[in-house]
Amino acid sequence: MAADTSATPRHIRLTSHSRGRNAPAVQWAATTAAERGPLIGTTGEPAHRNVIGTHSGSYSVYRALAIASGALSRSHRADLTNTSPTDAIGPYPQWSTPGAIVSLDPWGAAVADVFADRLAEGFDIRPTIAVTRAHVILPEVIEAIAKGRLQPDGHFLLPTGAAVVSKAAIEPVWYLPGVAERFGCSQTELRRVLFEETGGMYPELVTRPDLEVFLPPIGGQTIYIFGNPADLADPSVELTARVHDECNGSDVFGSDICTCRPYLTHAIEECILGAQNGGVGLVAYSRKEGRALGEVTKFLVYNARKRQLGGDTADQYFARTECVAGVQDMRFQELMPDVLHWLGITKIHRLVSMSNMKYDAITGSGIEVGERVNIPDDLIPADARVEIDAKTAAGYFTLGPVPDVTALREVKGRELHS
Repeated sequence: MAADTSATPRHIRLTSHSRGRNAPAVQWAATTAAERGPLIGTTGEPAHRNVIGTHSGSYSVYRALAIASGALSRSHRADLTNTSPTDAIGPYPQWSTPGAIVSLDPWGAAVADVFADRLAEGFDIRPTIAVTRAHVILPEVIEAIAKGRLQPDGHFLLPTGAAVVSKAAIEPVWYLPGVAERFGCSQTELRRVLFEETGGMYPELVTRPDLEVFLPPIGGQTIYIFGNPADLADPSVELTARVHDECNGSDVFGSDICTCRPYLTHAIEECILGAQNGGVGLVAYSRKEGRALGEVTKFLVYNARKRQLGGDTADQYFARTECVAGVQDMRFQELMPDVLHWLGITKIHRLVSMSNMKYDAITGSGIEVGERVNIPDDLIPADARVEIDAKTAAGYFTLGPVPDVTALREVKGRELHS
């Protein structure tokens, strides 16, 4: 298939000279969208670009392949008709609080509305957040209905076992000065290392200090809201929440070597119960496979753990990871609370997580956390006991008194149907 060259520029694109005089200024954490300005990472008109990188996160490379193969025209512009969010999110005070949000664009779901004038002028501005509604169907939820732990109400939970949710997909948008501050390094150092460790993929990181926003080619987040999204920002409404990092092997394919899927489905069950009892539930799912070490590294570590002398043991759990990856964990939860601030959250009443890193990041960002909900022992796969013991010994987890989940569900069920 011949490549479409109709819109191919005839000049050489130098990334160090890509921003022209027509590029809108960006004032991060401004009070309004107009004052903040649009973020333009599209490549069709270099003179309009005011960020480093391009939209779509890790999928930007696939877009390049589509253009190279001739399947996609370089000049294609998204038609945003009827793509507006199904639920309005914000604006909330955190959106304009300096330092509160540095890794996503709080206006990213509303660009078709808040930047309508700029779009009419010909600027190619693209959403970095999409909000829709859906049904979530999990065999564990169907099982919970069969065993009487959950009862369909026709609103939050249907008789088919489908949970009704609002959900949002969020692409990463990094405000580099704020990201550097979160990690306690200079912006110069952050830019240099990002440039070097991506093999020089983005020269603007070191040649254009005036461009402060970076759209990194990494996976983003998906959030699932059980109940009214507006209630997330109301501290008087009980919020049950889990922040979950991707584990494809367990979350999707049911591997029994870790607790990821059991904890995720347990959190979803708790979120449904919370919504049925007048509260709201939230699951924030981040693409950080294998503690952000990647799935190849993850599987190599699996082999190393199983083949070591004496077998897989808790005391060698992290040692084997460090031998392969050089570090125990690269999830670095410093940026994680941003999505909570985007939703206007100031208090999580029930955090379905034992992770101290997540708890410390959330509370350190100014969000109050009440009860921390452990995974019940009967949900821990036998082969995952090593992981639990290793993380407990290493200080990853805080194991408080485990609530009587069955009793709590019975009480909630009586409250719901009284």
